[in-house]
Amino acid sequence: MVVYKRKKVNRYRGHSNHGGGARKKRRGAGSRGGRGMAGTGKRAGQKKAGMPPVLGSHGFRPLRRVLHEKISSVSYFTPENVERLVQAGKAVREGQLISINLTELGYTKLLGTGKTTQKLKITVASCSRRAAEKIKAVGGSVAAGKTTE
Repeated sequence: MVVYKRKKVNRYRGHSNHGGGARKKRRGAGSRGGRGMAGTGKRAGQKKAGMPPVLGSHGFRPLRRVLHEKISSVSYFTPENVERLVQAGKAVREGQLISINLTELGYTKLLGTGKTTQKLKITVASCSRRAAEKIKAVGGSVAAGKTTE
């Protein structure tokens, strides 16, 4: 059974504002100087109430100016991951050492997060001081273009 519900607009008949408060309130965009940020030009006295000033360049830098670095950390070199790299031909066993060229794999930096138990010989463009210390502590070596803090 459908229940008949009376429309609200009929209840508002005879009341000038239809629940919108004062007469001035629910007008078009003209009462607020345009919609959104319209009317906030550079001339004096054009500021909108409650809106922060946002003229000028803001936000993110264009991608063409951002230098993208692909970063790896010491914690990645677990026995399982190193074995996977060797089987894929991306790392080479040299006696006790396992030689990995991170530059050829697309990495630009090696960071010292985590720890490893593998004896590694790593070639990379740049390396943090802690990463080099951790790899040398387990008997490996790092050939880096530059070492950073």
